[in-house]
Amino acid sequence: MGNVHPIKTSEVAKAKQAIIPDIVFEAFNELIVSKFIGYSATIRQKEVTALLEARGVDITEAYEKHWLDVEGAYRKAGWRVEYDKPGYSESYEAFFVFSKKEKGREY
Repeated sequence: MGNVHPIKTSEVAKAKQAIIPDIVFEAFNELIVSKFIGYSATIRQKEVTALLEARGVDITEAYEKHWLDVEGAYRKAGWRVEYDKPGYSESYEAFFVFSKKEKGREY
């Protein structure tokens, strides 16, 4: 028998982060820094995709490979991350909110 075992839930964020290209994290990091206002940064999904496209990333491939599913990696890095997209009868832009965790209210 081999040494392969089922992945643990605690390992998923790290494994997911390993398959997302650095350029995706660079884009998110840049937008977080530019939009951070005291305790949070709100980033529209189309801002991320526009920045990635400008840097040569194939957005269709990014969606197919779930490269924008960065929430787990940022949570592991200490962020509180929310993602919201419109439901069936709603019409607003999808967005991410990155905020400081409330450990002793650091903000």
